[in-house]
Amino acid sequence: MGFFKEFKDDFSDAVNELVPEANYDDSNENLDTSDDMVDTLDEEIDVDNELSKLDGLFEQVSKKVDNNETIAVTDKAESEDKKADKKDKKDRKDKKDKKADKKSDKKENNSMDSFQTFTPNDTTSDNTQTTATTISTAAASDENAVITKGMTITGNLESTGSINVEGTINGDITCNGKLVITGLVEGNSNSAEFFADSARVVGEVNTSGTAKVGVGSVVVGNIVATSAVIAGAVKGDIDVQGPVVVDTSAVVVGNIKSRSVQINNGAVIEGFCSQTYSDVDVEGVFG
Repeated sequence: MGFFKEFKDDFSDAVNELVPEANYDDSNENLDTSDDMVDTLDEEIDVDNELSKLDGLFEQVSKKVDNNETIAVTDKAESEDKKADKKDKKDRKDKKDKKADKKSDKKENNSMDSFQTFTPNDTTSDNTQTTATTISTAAASDENAVITKGMTITGNLESTGSINVEGTINGDITCNGKLVITGLVEGNSNSAEFFADSARVVGEVNTSGTAKVGVGSVVVGNIVATSAVIAGAVKGDIDVQGPVVVDTSAVVVGNIKSRSVQINNGAVIEGFCSQTYSDVDVEGVFG
């Protein structure tokens, strides 16, 4: 406590220098103020208690600072997350746009028809010549156009996909997909696959796949395909690189050229059948 004692003495000296030794009231009597002064320095001070208060104050300040820093870090993290989310959304949108562009380019490429010329061999002894045709080799799209029963189209019809004709078409038909006819077509057709079901077709039938003529169908014109199944009536030559099946209900008026021919009992054929595309060397057999 020596420190506080010395501090008390110094403080008393400073007060005495500032205030005169004798204070006078209204009656000019000398008033002694030494007894009126409260000596608080003689009391013992609990240093540990005061220090603990300071420690508590420091702790509160530290907590406040830590809380502010935590809030700042949290805000920064949230801001970074928002930026990352925006970047991810932008990347996904860019990928989606690129995918759509590729799909559009592919669709445009498919829409361009590429054809190759297919010329059958010379005809049989009746000097009938099969017309040179073009067969579509372009990839078919998923589109499927339907010509309803009550619809009549006059003019040529083209599609990158498939066509289902239930009505009437007066014109040529070209499609990269499957051509299904259940109505009436007067014109040449060119497709990846041909199927006539209870239909009437007047014109050349050219397909890069299988030609099927169902029961009740009538085709007046030559047929060129890689394989054929005939169950209806065909008036024209059939030129097929692969096998031909002539079913029981079939009526064929024309010549058949193929790799092989299967004629079921009951079929009617008025013409010549030739396995021109067979792997058998006929001349060598009899040579």
